[in-house]
Amino acid sequence: MSLVKTITMKMRTAVSLIAFVLLSPLAFAHVGSPDVYYQGQAGPYTLLVIIRPPAVIPGVAEIEVRSISPGVTRVEILPLRMVGPGAKLAPTPDVAQHLGDPKVFYGKLWIMDRGSWKVQITVDGDHGKAEMAVPVAAVSTASLGMRTALGILLSVLGLLLVLGLVGIIGAANRDAELDPAQAPSPAQIKRARWRMAIAAVLMLAVVLFTNSWWKAEADDTAELTYKLPHLGVFLAADNSLRLQLHNPNAVRLTQFRTERPDRLRLDDLVPDHGHLMHLFIVRMPDMRSFWHLHPDQVETGEFSQRLPAMPAGQYRIYADIVHHTGFPETQVGEINLGNDLAPTNTRPLSGDDSGEAALAPSDEVAILADGYHMVWERDAAPLRAKQPIWFRFRIEDKDGKPASGLENYMGMAGHAVFMSTDGMVFSHIHPAGSVSMAALAIAQGGTPGQGMAGMDHSAPSADVSFLYGFPQAGDYRILVQVKREGRVETGSFVAHVGN
Repeated sequence: MSLVKTITMKMRTAVSLIAFVLLSPLAFAHVGSPDVYYQGQAGPYTLLVIIRPPAVIPGVAEIEVRSISPGVTRVEILPLRMVGPGAKLAPTPDVAQHLGDPKVFYGKLWIMDRGSWKVQITVDGDHGKAEMAVPVAAVSTASLGMRTALGILLSVLGLLLVLGLVGIIGAANRDAELDPAQAPSPAQIKRARWRMAIAAVLMLAVVLFTNSWWKAEADDTAELTYKLPHLGVFLAADNSLRLQLHNPNAVRLTQFRTERPDRLRLDDLVPDHGHLMHLFIVRMPDMRSFWHLHPDQVETGEFSQRLPAMPAGQYRIYADIVHHTGFPETQVGEINLGNDLAPTNTRPLSGDDSGEAALAPSDEVAILADGYHMVWERDAAPLRAKQPIWFRFRIEDKDGKPASGLENYMGMAGHAVFMSTDGMVFSHIHPAGSVSMAALAIAQGGTPGQGMAGMDHSAPSADVSFLYGFPQAGDYRILVQVKREGRVETGSFVAHVGN
């Protein structure tokens, strides 16, 4: 490849990455999909929990708890820090209220600071009390500005207030000591004008100072807005993909207290499903070449992965990591493979690595290996945004019978990726919902990587389901991965979501 062509490819990749970062919705663990969906056990009770974090911190999170088990009579919700002093200084819990349906409880909680939080849920019912903790990452994903009309109105009212105050000072120095109907002397008028001028100058100084203070506070708040990290990506001569994590939020999240327990670093990663990083590589825009890999960390913040044989194309990259506080994060990147990566100079898939070079998307039935297929058991109702949905899939053999030989894939019956066709929404989902299993373990007082909450080591059935809610309308691709007889297989499905 000529030097000019190499430079041109790198420039195109850089421009594409910059455009992607600038246009992507700001989010943290799931790009463009901040809401939390989780179904789990609180003692004998099965609960479905939906948490909609605020876009700005401090802000109010909306909590919805649906009781799948009968007999739940009362639900209390409480926001707690995942780690640090705030994890033990519990405020008084709020009582969630019914939403018409006796099995649905709703409440709102103030999230006062950025970082890793959990919602502690206490359930009371026919079988006594029980608790559940659901992790949630709280960050400001926007900086709310004042509306133009409101700003104009407040400016006019403020100007009238200043003029009125200056006028009162003038009247007090000119007319206060006069008898009724007595005209002020020239000396009194002159003194009043001088003091009005001084008052006007002082008021102007106050306005300028407060405006400067307000602007500084607004700038600080804007600096604390979470920035979507983007990976540094480089393909070495041996077809090793080198990844450099980006950390644009470390200073912003530690600006006022450098020892905050929720500070984001690059040396504090914890394993999730046994891996420090889950790397997803998707060719755009056809999304037919899809890979789920697990790079090795070679230095702090640096990872390396020898790539398998992959077809040429423009690839979008998503790297899932979890910090020691339980804060999950997805970093994004892009790479252009100008030529196919041939099997002769690549590494075959091994371990938990998986992928397909030529996926055929389907509306309901995805073709797998050996005549097997994956069926999306979808409802007749159209898909809608902002609604929790159970996505159910069944793996069948060539005769249409439930498949046998299914195994757990990294402790789960399956994994799924929900991704918009423009790449602006990306979510890595488990059967229990959208929460990170490492974060869930920390929220429940465990240690990530060892006996993580939600892990299942029993043999899975031919049916696998995932809980998720689309964040916005649009066209999506659902990529479902299951493991059968030692091989990870991927089904690709097309989904159109309305408002």
